Amino acid sequence: MLSPNDMKNFLIVLAVLVFRQLSAQTPVDLTAFNKKGSTTVSVKNNMIDVRWLTGKSEKGLIKFNLEKGKPLFRSIQMSSQGKFREIGTDLDPSFVVTVGKRDLVSQNGWNIFFDRVPLKPFKSYVAEINNTGAIVLSEGSRTVITIAEIKAEQFVGSIQVTLYNGSPLVNIAAVMATGNDSVAMVYDAGLVSKTFDWEKLIWSDPLGKLRDAKPQAGDSSTDLAVKYRTIIGVGKEGSLAVFPAPHQYFYPLDECFNLKFTWYGNNYRKILPGFGIGIRQDLYGDRRYVPWFNAPPGTKQRLNFFCLLSTEKAGQVLESVKQFTHNDSYLPLPCYKTMASHFHIEPTQDALANKVVPDTPNYVKVFKHAGINIIHLAEFHGPGHPKGPEDLRYLELKTLFDICRKQSGKDFLLLPGEEPNNFFGGHWLEFFPKPVFWMMSRKPEDQFMSVDPKYGKVYRIANKEEMLKLLQLEKGLAWTAHARTKGSTGFPDKYKDEPFFKSDRFFGAAWKSMPVDLSIPKLGMRILDLMDDMANWGLRKHVIGEADLFQIEPEFELYGHMNINYMQLDNLPAYDEGWQSILDVMQQGKFFVSTGEVLLPSFTVNGKGAGETVKSPTSNLEIKTTINWTFPLNFAEVISGDGSQVYRQRIDLKDTEAFGNRSFVFNADLKGRKWVRLEVWDAAANGVFTQPVWLE
Repeated sequence: MLSPNDMKNFLIVLAVLVFRQLSAQTPVDLTAFNKKGSTTVSVKNNMIDVRWLTGKSEKGLIKFNLEKGKPLFRSIQMSSQGKFREIGTDLDPSFVVTVGKRDLVSQNGWNIFFDRVPLKPFKSYVAEINNTGAIVLSEGSRTVITIAEIKAEQFVGSIQVTLYNGSPLVNIAAVMATGNDSVAMVYDAGLVSKTFDWEKLIWSDPLGKLRDAKPQAGDSSTDLAVKYRTIIGVGKEGSLAVFPAPHQYFYPLDECFNLKFTWYGNNYRKILPGFGIGIRQDLYGDRRYVPWFNAPPGTKQRLNFFCLLSTEKAGQVLESVKQFTHNDSYLPLPCYKTMASHFHIEPTQDALANKVVPDTPNYVKVFKHAGINIIHLAEFHGPGHPKGPEDLRYLELKTLFDICRKQSGKDFLLLPGEEPNNFFGGHWLEFFPKPVFWMMSRKPEDQFMSVDPKYGKVYRIANKEEMLKLLQLEKGLAWTAHARTKGSTGFPDKYKDEPFFKSDRFFGAAWKSMPVDLSIPKLGMRILDLMDDMANWGLRKHVIGEADLFQIEPEFELYGHMNINYMQLDNLPAYDEGWQSILDVMQQGKFFVSTGEVLLPSFTVNGKGAGETVKSPTSNLEIKTTINWTFPLNFAEVISGDGSQVYRQRIDLKDTEAFGNRSFVFNADLKGRKWVRLEVWDAAANGVFTQPVWLE
């Protein structure tokens, strides 16, 4: 029995121990968390226990360990028939940040593509997590757990884990900024453990066949070429798939080679200790121009990846991952046909060289498998004789037209087109509604147009005035390729007052996610800004999605570099009848551009569709749209202009869950505006945008 004095001393020691314990506990802020929702959070002894609905009745559970030096994810679980099953234990989200130098001087600043970053000095850093505090907050239907801090040399920020109500989908991000200027960067990421828990690893090989491996604790790191950008770890009671944002993760390249975008094993890149699975970038890309990502000073770069949880163990989770990208294809919509543009496949050269070509070439198989109805080529971009001599030029065109005719059919059109890069300035594409024989030069003694005994009507073009005349005579369209970057740096701005640009034969420009800035929750700002500028110039121009790729093979990573145009067409025209109906839809703006995951089956402003005009609009207009999506949505943006300024009205859509199809009505005060359009973006920076509706 303790004496009164001993009891006093004991209580003092106990109080000191309790104080030390309390003072060592990492603070967790729950003030912005919705305690009345279906997600529950409990905090005890440096552990945050978060449970959320992964379906109608099942739940996910992540136990966060905030004790310094311990793995952040103490346990990742998912319920099946009400019973929690453990999928992974003692896992750390890990990031390798590779920092290089952006060329902001020689060309066009942050819009540069012709940059070879990995040929200049660069260095890689493993991000270090220091658990100094956590915030749990509710954002619509999702829960965000933010943990400070994370640091990779000059980059500093926090870890953000986002849980999406109604889905076993999890996003893990290092949100970091640098104060340095002229920074280009890439990142690798994944889940790493000091222990060894995975019973099996599963992936799809580049041709779509399911593969697996039984890893050993001492396996060295291995880079894998996969399809669907996904690697799966199979644990004791379930599976965990790791994959990137399907488009945002891929910096722009000219080729879509499969560059082994996943990895597994020990000591990744010999700098990341422990056994992990994750996503990766090839620092040298396609060995051409390799620009990496932009990281302007002070911008919060979101280096992220997704996980999908499953209680299945035999690879079924991959089927669930594939649903987010419609199996890497484009969902058919009633009254629409899908179209992709700007491919330098150059099949003519193989045909004229008498190479053995299969009846259905691989590139056609790939396009058809992706659900693309119309392919618009951009040929003779290097090969060929666009300026003559005439016999070679017309033979090449005839060969191209024959190839396109042979590969076209009831549900697929391969249509000729070129990237001439003559006369107007910069790079541009042409698209005629039927085969046209023309040459990009004319001798003074030759006629602009004549009849060739073998090829019929032929044109010889000497200048921009004659190029416009050809487009007018043959009802063709032209537009700026990769505007404001690459070979079109400074265009179309430099010729916006030219008669050919103001003509209805000059369609506008083309959109591609280039460059990529991971601090922006959408893609392709370069062309979205141009779209608004052209509308404010008072010109009724439009923007089509472009791929700008060369080789296409079944094992390539095409989907990550692609976008698609949904054209308002009930039926495809027959090749031999011409395809004027496609050009009409383009010229009228009756289409939308998408990455594939977010679709707009319907869109009107006061009852008028894209490309149409609302007469005498009131100040408050009603925008009606139907949105079809896979990843949970982030926001819609109503964008308008008055001929001088651009206005943006953002509508938060974070109450949406994964996989939806809903009609929305947005009201917008558009007093004094001359045009309006709509964009919608999801949690993976996938998106869709309409062409403008004009206001008079």
